[in-house]
Amino acid sequence: MSLPPRVLTVAGSDSGGGAGIQADLKTMLALGVHGMSVVTAVTAQNSLGVQGAWELPVEAVRAQYRSVVDDIGVQAVKTGMLASAELVEVVAELIAGTDAPAVVDPVGVSKHGDPLLAASALESVRERLLPVATVATPNLDEVAQLTGVRVESEGQLKEAAAAVLSYGPRWVLVKGGHLPGDAVDLLTDGTEEYWLRAPRHDNRHTHGTGCTLASAIASQLAKGRTVPEAVAAAKEYVTGAVAAGFALGGGIGPVDHAWALRTGTPSA
Repeated sequence: MSLPPRVLTVAGSDSGGGAGIQADLKTMLALGVHGMSVVTAVTAQNSLGVQGAWELPVEAVRAQYRSVVDDIGVQAVKTGMLASAELVEVVAELIAGTDAPAVVDPVGVSKHGDPLLAASALESVRERLLPVATVATPNLDEVAQLTGVRVESEGQLKEAAAAVLSYGPRWVLVKGGHLPGDAVDLLTDGTEEYWLRAPRHDNRHTHGTGCTLASAIASQLAKGRTVPEAVAAAKEYVTGAVAAGFALGGGIGPVDHAWALRTGTPSA
């Protein structure tokens, strides 16, 4: 029996199970790859928000990464919550020494607006992490945080993408989900452009969308797909997950990572 592709997520833990490491591993399972994890931080989190966060020591993050990569190996790496400049820098160093595509989700705040990245870490994200990214996947708030470019219309997505690309990732996927109308994203490497559109679903239960999309892209890259192919397949998967999002607790519920399994839709 052939082994499934292996994908490593380097991110924080969401105790509510909707985002972070938990969402990443659910996505990877749904898409037929073997998910592995490096926990960077632990959060006390539920449908109402983040009640507390504690980052792990740099040596613990480095040891987890080396343990997995040196023995098991990886076909793709995905990053999420990195919390501090020190963690950003060590993860960037580790990725730079790993022969596998890297999907960088520059997580700045939670769905509820809780900060998940120290302000002092932004320069490290720009100068150390983005340059080693195969694909960076910022949403519009993260674009503004990293570049100062504020997007208020679809026509500004190109400007936002160019600003992110100036920091060195090979590709950027600017997620326009916060704009009115259809959910439109722009994928570009500065030469090629791909506009990805999906109908907007009237469902407030979207916790974990960004983590899920980035993990889906990493999973598709690990299967050997090109970046445009991987992003298109990931967009289709996350659109279904958002449509099937469900209420959990008293606030914003998660997307449904198992929607394709529940409906019998084959994973791409």
